[in-house]
Amino acid sequence: TGAESYGGPAVTNGGLLFIAGTKDEKFRAYDKKTGKLLWETKLPAAAFATPSVYAVNGKQYVVIACGGTKLGARKGESYVTFALPR
Repeated sequence: TGAESYGGPAVTNGGLLFIAGTKDEKFRAYDKKTGKLLWETKLPAAAFATPSVYAVNGKQYVVIACGGTKLGARKGESYVTFALPR
């Protein structure tokens, strides 16, 4: 996006790259091979953190901490979890 990023990516076995380290409060998923943006959503606050991907009973999830405050971003106090399609 042409912005500073403070948080690393997480990559799934299926080839999705998740990243959210920017001040714009967006969480994005890219195709790791092509770099194409596949999905994005607005978070409750900026997520200057590395997402975590995990599985429960064969279902994959990705979670991100939304704390804000860096670069003048508003403060946040939440974790947001998304279920990945099978």
